[in-house]
Amino acid sequence: MQQILSGAAPRVVTGFFDSTPLLSNPEALRERAAEDGFLFFKSLLPKEPLLTLRRQILEIIAARGWLKDGTDLMDGIGDIDAIAREEKLDSKWQYFGVGEDAYRAVQHLELFHALPHHPRLLSLYQTLFGAPVLPHPRNIARVLLPTPTASPTPPHQDYIHIQGTHQCWTCWFPLGDCPMEMGGLSILRGSHREDVLAVSAAPGTGSREVVLCQHDYEWVQDNYECGDVLTFGSHTIHKALPTQRKDRIRLSCDNRYQPADQDIEENSLQPHMNIATWEEIYRGWKRDDFKYYWKSHELKFSPFDRSLIEQVEKIC
Repeated sequence: MQQILSGAAPRVVTGFFDSTPLLSNPEALRERAAEDGFLFFKSLLPKEPLLTLRRQILEIIAARGWLKDGTDLMDGIGDIDAIAREEKLDSKWQYFGVGEDAYRAVQHLELFHALPHHPRLLSLYQTLFGAPVLPHPRNIARVLLPTPTASPTPPHQDYIHIQGTHQCWTCWFPLGDCPMEMGGLSILRGSHREDVLAVSAAPGTGSREVVLCQHDYEWVQDNYECGDVLTFGSHTIHKALPTQRKDRIRLSCDNRYQPADQDIEENSLQPHMNIATWEEIYRGWKRDDFKYYWKSHELKFSPFDRSLIEQVEKIC
């Protein structure tokens, strides 16, 4: 464990480099990944399935009375008062960004689990790793409803939560346009070069933040459009921007990919937060090829190290 030491206060720049042209040049793509610790792709995914999934999730939210009356479903405008009342009744709301029953319904959606297997994503990680790819089945939906207690996700590294191989990469994409005022992701460029950092308790998703001392890196942020994809290594520090649209629901997906021959931690093969069993989630699906697909691989497992998420704050 170590901390980021020395240097100037963090700078903030706007505008991602579009790595889409590098997909045909594996060496250049890997050089960019090694330099920045993340990659951004403009319009990598087709909009149609993303908007279909957006509609399916918003229908789950609407059925629970959490959308403002008289508004268009696809605008995702929340009924702040109704959401606040419901949040008080569900102690697990903070873990899901939405009520437990609603999050379980999202996890049952076949399209939600099919999208990580899109050929464009699999091709991206095949090119990046230069090896067969294993998509993690523990897919995460970020269903962020406007609540008075909501806090943006603090700066963190994914590795302490995922573990397994250090070569695991997170894939993040919004379900719909996500300008900076909606609270998209910001990346600390170059921070992947650091070791696993000490953490302290913090509000927001994950409930941990890295202990950041002064450093020479810079935060990079941008507006996202539907179809854009941001991906980054498990050591790369990132955070969510605070939302300025207090009535809007922000929907996005977190998926993870790794070389299939690298170690994996066994919880990465379970549904997110163990919200349901795979048998329950798969009930009613039309396709079978996305069910238990990881069992066709000869997986190597490594144990979960709880000490990585139990570090106390250290003085810089």
